[in-house]
This record gives sequence, C-alpha cells and structure tokens, in this order.
Amino acid sequence: MTEDEPGLSRADADALLGDVFAPWVQDLNLSVETVSAQSAILRMPFDEKLCRIGGMICGQALLTGADTAMVIAICSALGGFKPFTTVDLTVNYMRPIANEDALLTAKIMRQGRTMVFCNTEITGSENGKLSAFSTGTYALVG
Repeated sequence: MTEDEPGLSRADADALLGDVFAPWVQDLNLSVETVSAQSAILRMPFDEKLCRIGGMICGQALLTGADTAMVIAICSALGGFKPFTTVDLTVNYMRPIANEDALLTAKIMRQGRTMVFCNTEITGSENGKLSAFSTGTYALVG
C-alpha cells in the first residue's frame, strides 16, 4: 500500500463510524470527506447541541472529533479495524469555530510495529483558518 493508495474506501471508513464508536461519539454526526492510506478528513456538522455561548463548538466535541479522525486514519493504514488503544491525546486551541462545520484532517506521522503517532488539524469549513491541532499516540494491541 502506498501513501496515495487508499487502505479503506470512503464507504468502509464511513461504516466504521457506525460500527466501532460509542453512541455518544456517533451523535456528533461525523462523516468522512476523504480517506487515504495515511490520512483521513472528517466533517463535523455544526449543531447547537455541541455549542457553548455564541455558537462556538465546545472543545470536548472538537477533541473527540480529532481522536475519531485519527482512529479512521489508523484503520485505513491497517486496512480495516484492528484493536488499538489511545496512549496519549493532546489538543491546543487557537481560535473558536462558530456557526460553521469543523473539518478534521488527521495524518499519520509515524507507524511502527506497536505504536502509531498522528496529528489532526481542525479548521472551520468556511473560513479555513486553523482553530486547533491535536496529537495522538496509539498502541496496537492485537
């Protein structure tokens, strides 16, 4: 599998959103925009239920979306779902996303035999400005 060759189809990646994640994560209504062997872009539609004052999407929703995007990227790199667990997850917020969808662009930085290191950039879908970024480390357990 090369970097440009998809490990999962977009339909398979979308199916994982319904099959692998907890119901409260599914309530974010994430959808897969694109997927490749080393990355995934997910869309989190704007929803008042995810907001604080002023129509700003709350940080908890954005971090959950970032983690989910990294999981989809890893599953694509592995050619499907395999057991792994989050070892470390951090996020840095720079500006709010308000009254627009969030785009979550996850990329695998390094994939080893037992560990995978990823990052996600979170931008507003309309303004395209970087709102937050997250890094994650995952341990393969199977």
